[in-house]
This record gives sequence, structure tokens and C-alpha cells, in this order.
Amino acid sequence: MTILQLKYVIAIDEECSMRKAADRLYVSQPGLSSAVRDLENELGIQIFERVHNGVVTTAAGASFIAYARNAVEQFEKVEEKYLNARNERPTFSVSMQHYTIAVDAFIDTVRDFDVEEYQYFIRETQTSEVIEDVKTMKSEIGVIALSDFNKNTFKKIFADASLEFHELFSRDTYVYLSHDHPLADREELSLEDLSDYPCMVFDQGDNTSFYYREEALATYDYKKIISTNERATSIELMLGLDGYAVGAAMLGAGETSSGIKVIKLKEEETLTFGYIKRKGAKLSEMGQAFVEKLEAHKEA
Repeated sequence: MTILQLKYVIAIDEECSMRKAADRLYVSQPGLSSAVRDLENELGIQIFERVHNGVVTTAAGASFIAYARNAVEQFEKVEEKYLNARNERPTFSVSMQHYTIAVDAFIDTVRDFDVEEYQYFIRETQTSEVIEDVKTMKSEIGVIALSDFNKNTFKKIFADASLEFHELFSRDTYVYLSHDHPLADREELSLEDLSDYPCMVFDQGDNTSFYYREEALATYDYKKIISTNERATSIELMLGLDGYAVGAAMLGAGETSSGIKVIKLKEEETLTFGYIKRKGAKLSEMGQAFVEKLEAHKEA
């Protein structure tokens, strides 16, 4: 098995055609077919099924290709870092749930590391993808908030993935809503007070379990729920539909200027903020600086 063969099957899977994949890879179609056949014989599985208008990936092939993509991605990272070292630019990657403090910490870190060239990545995504990104080294650090409800479950998930969770600080639960919301003049609210209004939650894709929700009080029986995958969309829905979200009282300049405010929630559940990294891995200089920026919110 070679990296080249892995690249071949990935291209065929994406093109659903031997001919199109061969054209894309600048190889002959017979040569491509022979390489795939050799790989299938070596693995003892059928990766593709030939049909009249191309190929379809088998179930066994789809499972193999998922691993192949990770392998090729890691190989290309090694290739970029070591074989192209003369052209290397500083790199840094962070994955996070939908929290403004992590974006603010990233901005401050980039400003502190004032270099002429760099390649940085910031991925605001679903909880499971944050974990997967750090596990597969797509990101050096993952920023995650754990609730009282899911904390113990996630500590096991992290351990199984060879990840370490480092707690930074904890926050009580608040309600985010518009300054123009009918209940915006209250000093404190309960979920019962808010029952006639839609609650905004972040979509977790295929992981519909309450454990993967990044908001507090995930098991509460909300009458109205709208799932989104972007903070900007969530804010617009709060403004347009008198919606609300449940979280910790940490707003960035963007939310404040958009007219979002926070009110103490009667129901209590603590959110614990921290970061995950590969077990035993030493943070880069930039990674350590980013963590220090996050820690600055401890007293905020």
C-alpha cells in the first residue's frame, strides 16, 4: 500500500469515474485501474463496484477511504513541514465551539505574533469536530465548554481519544437576548418565563445526543427550539424573532454592538471552559500564548 494508491482511490471516490479520475491525476486509465486492483487484492476488499456509467464506492470502500483521507492529509502536513521547509511559513490552527472569547483570544494572539507571512486556521464548528480536529492534529488546540451534565462523559471521551482537557475557568448560566426583547427589563429570568420564545441552539450534526450540546441546561424540555450553525445567524434570529440563548455571560464587542444583552438565569448550571490538546504534546509558542489569552478571561 502506498500514499499514491490512497490518493488514487480518493480521487476515484470523488469523481465516481475511473476516466475522470485518471484525467485529474494525469495518469492513464489502465494504469489507474491496475493500481486500484492491486490495492483491493492486498486489502482483500472490493473498494469500487464497476457500473455502466462509472464506479460506485462499496460500504467497505467508503470505510477504507475515510481512513485514507486522514492518512493522506497527515502525509501532506509532514511533506509541507519538512520537505518544503525552505518555504515554510508559521502555522497555527485552533478549533472551537461557538464562543466569542476564543475568537478574541485568537485575534490577540495573531496581533502579538507580528510576522510578514503566516498561515493560520480557525475553525468554529460542532463539538464532535473540535475533538476530531485535535485528535487528528488538524488543530493544535480545541476550545470547549463542559456543563455539569456532560463533564464526566466528555472526560471519558477525551481519554479514549488520547486527549487532555485543561480547565481554565467556570461561569454561571445567563440568558442572551435582544435589548428590545419584551423581557429585557428583567433583572433575572427563568426558563418558564421564556417558554413562549424560541431558544437558539447550535446544530451538532449527526451527534444529536444531549451530551454534545454546548449550551447549558441541555436536557430542559424547551417548547420552541431553532438550531443554527453560526453565531451571526443566531444573533439575527434573536433580534428578529425575540429569541434567546442560554450560556455564560461573555459577550464580545460584536454581540454588544448588535444589541444583545445578558440577564441572570434562575436555573443554575455551571459551564466549565477549557481547552483540549493531544495527550503529552507540548504546546507551541503560539499555542501557549493563545492559552494565556484565554486565561485572561478568568477574571472578566
